Amino acid sequence: MSYEFDIAVIGAGPAGQIAALAMARGGRRVVLVGPEPNGSDRRTTALMDQSLAMIERLGLWQELKETAAALTVMQIVDGTRRLLRAPTVAFRSAEIGLDAFGYNVPNSALLQTLAKAVAAEPLITRRALAAETIHIDAEAVTIGIQGEDAITAGFAIGADGRRSKTRESAGVGVKTWSYPQTAVVMNFIHSLPHQNVSTEFHTESGPFTQVPLPGLRSSLVWVLPPQEADRMISQSPDQLSAEVEARMQSMLGKVQVEDGVQAWPLSGMTARQYGKGRSAFIGEAGHAFPPIGAQGLNLSLRDIAALEDILLDPSSSPIAADAGDRFDRKRRLDIASRTASVDLLNRSLLSGLLPVQMLRAAGLQVLASVGPLRNLVMQEGVAPGRGLKNLPSLLREKVRR
Repeated sequence: MSYEFDIAVIGAGPAGQIAALAMARGGRRVVLVGPEPNGSDRRTTALMDQSLAMIERLGLWQELKETAAALTVMQIVDGTRRLLRAPTVAFRSAEIGLDAFGYNVPNSALLQTLAKAVAAEPLITRRALAAETIHIDAEAVTIGIQGEDAITAGFAIGADGRRSKTRESAGVGVKTWSYPQTAVVMNFIHSLPHQNVSTEFHTESGPFTQVPLPGLRSSLVWVLPPQEADRMISQSPDQLSAEVEARMQSMLGKVQVEDGVQAWPLSGMTARQYGKGRSAFIGEAGHAFPPIGAQGLNLSLRDIAALEDILLDPSSSPIAADAGDRFDRKRRLDIASRTASVDLLNRSLLSGLLPVQMLRAAGLQVLASVGPLRNLVMQEGVAPGRGLKNLPSLLREKVRR
């Protein structure tokens, strides 16, 4: 069958635009369907080493790096007032031979860079309108857009968020859950240098995570009960700045919160399948969870890397009708393990049960004191599979010592 496009990417957020670029650079004819993303997002994204390799391969890093800050140390501080408190654990990128674990990039800068690259890519056709209808069958994908002719493609990549029309059109359901938490997101100026250190305070209400930005600035995700989050965002900038400084134990000196504080209720979602037939669901169309451990977009980029393996062919062969099912099998373990680990960590912070607190404190104690295990965790954090691949050599080294 002859298609107008090889691949239709539905959804024009970061994951959708990166998927479109990756498919086009691999020689596929791509149509990117979806309204322009909201440029007012104040959040940032920590792109880890494996993700940066993809961003650099796609020719995006040169422009992005001017807005990014390196993450060379990531530390966890127990900020609870509970009986059993864990020791501070510091992960240093030099321990695993990296200059940095990754770089923290403002979402607004990422979107600007992606939009320019998409506009300049000859194999991408942009349709900046929402898909009204999506029909997926064994032969083709057909997309209806108001006021335009229908689009036909050999495969659909759904990057259209939690309420994905692509996923619904493929007949795939979801499992959802919620948390009694809201993430308050902001950027702030501080008087002392961050020295490229990111600090995650574990509190009774969830993580309080500071991540470096260029200069004397950092981004912050503060997870709170909804009523407390409402109180925080209703405060004056000076009052909120004082609260942030106190929670950070003045580690970065005097704090001044910038305009544009935002709040995001927390919930989780996972698709029952991550691909089916001539469709695949990436980013929040396939999985969503709290902003813990820099997993969100990094997991989405691993989705895209898997699609490169499945959909890109040097001979430009037609895309197989079961490509989505192959994607589902390829991604299931990684997504399930990351979703479970983030959910478990978040719930352990909320639990008042002493055995749960003991297990959490013991786990962090082991990471703080056992170098090879800490090394393994760091390797897995930046590139899943890398740590397990290196496990035999780490064990041999431990035995020799």
